[in-house]
Amino acid sequence: MERIAAVPGPSLEIRDLRVVMALASTGSTARAASLLHITQSAVSRALLSAEEKLGTRLFERTRRGLTPTAPGERLLEGAARLLVELGDLEHRVRAPQAAPLCIRLVCECYTAYHWLPSALIALRQSLPDLRLALEVEHTDDPVAALEAGKIDMALLTTKAVPRGLEERPLFSDEIVFMMGASHPLAGRKAITPRDLRTTPLLTGNTPPEEKQWFLTRVFGRARPQLRFERIPLTEAIVDVARAGLGIAVLSEWIASPHLVKGDLVTKRLASGPLLRPWRLAWRRGFDAAAQRVFSALTVTAPQARLAG
Repeated sequence: MERIAAVPGPSLEIRDLRVVMALASTGSTARAASLLHITQSAVSRALLSAEEKLGTRLFERTRRGLTPTAPGERLLEGAARLLVELGDLEHRVRAPQAAPLCIRLVCECYTAYHWLPSALIALRQSLPDLRLALEVEHTDDPVAALEAGKIDMALLTTKAVPRGLEERPLFSDEIVFMMGASHPLAGRKAITPRDLRTTPLLTGNTPPEEKQWFLTRVFGRARPQLRFERIPLTEAIVDVARAGLGIAVLSEWIASPHLVKGDLVTKRLASGPLLRPWRLAWRRGFDAAAQRVFSALTVTAPQARLAG
C-alpha cells in the first residue's frame, strides 16, 4: 500500500497521449481520427479534455494545420518515450524468461549512420532482451540482404520492398540545400528548381534510386540535365559549398551541425520542405520485434527540422 501511495496519480491517460501524438503526426483532427479509427468529434473532445486537465493549450491552428505549442512539444517528447517504455514493460511481463533475440540491422542511406549508433545505445537500454547489431556491409543493397536472410531489418528510403517482406512508414528527414553565406542565392528566402539547373549540386555517393526520387520530387516529369558533383566525404562537400563552388544537397541531420559558425546557410525550395520518407522493413517472423524497434526508433531518431 505504501508503494502505491508514493506514486503520483497523473491526470492524463494513455488515450490522451495517443490522441495528442496522432494530432502532431497528421496536423488535423480528421486525419488523426482516421489514424486512430475513431470519429473526428471524439478526437476534438479528447484534445479539449487533455488541455483542460493540463490547463494549457497544446496546439495552435495555422495555415499548415495544427501545430504543437511549446507545452505541446514538451508533452509529445515525454509521451512517445513513456508509451515505448510501457509497451516494453508489458512485453517483459508476458515473457520474462525469453532469451535475448539478436536483430541484424542495416540502413539504405549512410546519413542515418550519423545518429543511429548513438540511438542503438538507447535502444539497447530500452529493449534489453533484443540484441541489435549493425551490418554495415549490406548498406549498398539492404533489400537483397533481407531476402537472403543475411539481415533481419533495414531502414529504407527509396528502394522498393518486394513480396515476402514487411514494411511500415517510420519518419521523414528533410533534404536541404546548403551553400556559403556569400553565395548569390544565400539572400533568397527560398530557391526554385530553375536555380538548381544553373549551379553544381554537391552530393555524396547517392544511389540511383535516390537520385531518381530527387528528380521526380523537384522537377516532376521533366528530366533536366543537372550538374552533379559527387564527393565521397561529407566534410569535403561542406568545404566546397562553403567556398561557393556549388550547393550541397544534404539531409538536415548532416547539415545542422555545420551552421553554427554562420558561414553556411540552408535553403528550402519555394514549394516547401523536401521531405524524404523512411521505412522500417523486416523479414517475416520478426513482426513482434519489428514493432518494438519501430516504436523505439520514433523516440530516438533526431528531429533537426531546420528553418528555411
